[in-house]
Amino acid sequence: MQATRKEIDFNNLGFDFIQTDWMFLSDFKNCEWDDGELLPYGSIELSPSACILNYGQGIFEGMKALKSKDGRTTLFRPSENAKRFIKSAERLVMPPFDESEFLNAVKKVVRANEHFVPPYETGGSLYIRPLMIGTEPLLGIKPAKEYKFIIFCSPVGPYFPEGFSSINLLISKKFTRASLGGTGFSKTCSNYAGTMKPATEAKKDGYDQILYLDSVFMKYISEVGSANFCAIINDTLVTPRLDGTILEGITLKSVLTIAEKKFGIKTEQRDISYLELFEDSCTETFCTGTAAVITPIGSITYQHKTKTFNNQEPGVITKKLYDTLVGIQRLDIEDEFGWVQILE
Repeated sequence: MQATRKEIDFNNLGFDFIQTDWMFLSDFKNCEWDDGELLPYGSIELSPSACILNYGQGIFEGMKALKSKDGRTTLFRPSENAKRFIKSAERLVMPPFDESEFLNAVKKVVRANEHFVPPYETGGSLYIRPLMIGTEPLLGIKPAKEYKFIIFCSPVGPYFPEGFSSINLLISKKFTRASLGGTGFSKTCSNYAGTMKPATEAKKDGYDQILYLDSVFMKYISEVGSANFCAIINDTLVTPRLDGTILEGITLKSVLTIAEKKFGIKTEQRDISYLELFEDSCTETFCTGTAAVITPIGSITYQHKTKTFNNQEPGVITKKLYDTLVGIQRLDIEDEFGWVQILE
């Protein structure tokens, strides 16, 4: 969708693409990246035999620019995205994009499209999508020698239409998301295509998303669709250990720090059997991510058994963590961790 700023209803944004004015583009050829440039948002040319189209050699990140109450524009922990982008590139045998150059390019795109950042009172954000794809025409399966690094953005509302209200999940033993030794920890384009069918089937059955289990024992919690999973069990914030199959979430990392440092909540990263979620000791569950922020989970269903949390209302700890995280991101709460960058 293409729209001018005046045509956008910032109070009723969904999580859908709305074209903004500018994007960043840099090319990798002859073993080096060019300087890159801001360009009017538009199509790029690709060969039908481009590596990304045939073998899925592509990675991406998800970031947000937000408005504070006094009108300043902020980025949340952008260096963490830059580092994860490099880590994903290494796993996919792609040339790393320098961290400082990554950050400079992100800031250029946000400044150029700053009039698309939703106002503070709407609760929306400017979603930023850095993307790297293999563009060399190939027939054999091998890493490309040519790449494009692109950054575009779009004003968005909440990832889940209900916003900060509870979602309902279905535990799947039919589908898995990632396997040991694979690319589960990387933000690769190909990781997400396989999640579309499970999510579609779950939504047809009345659920908001799938809760995946591990692919070896089909017993331990993995991820919620494209978000990290957390539970409050015996007054401890528990999340699956990062075993290489789970995306190393920046929001998750932040939530764990807030829980420990600001509220003294004990945290654990360990294997979590799905059976634990149905015990009385498990009192709250939620998921985290750049898009999801912190989203409460109202119920979890496995086969014909459903556990409902807090009568479908966000739990006390979940709400406290959400209010604190969003408060820091929007400069309503002091950023004692040095996470927020303000665009000057």
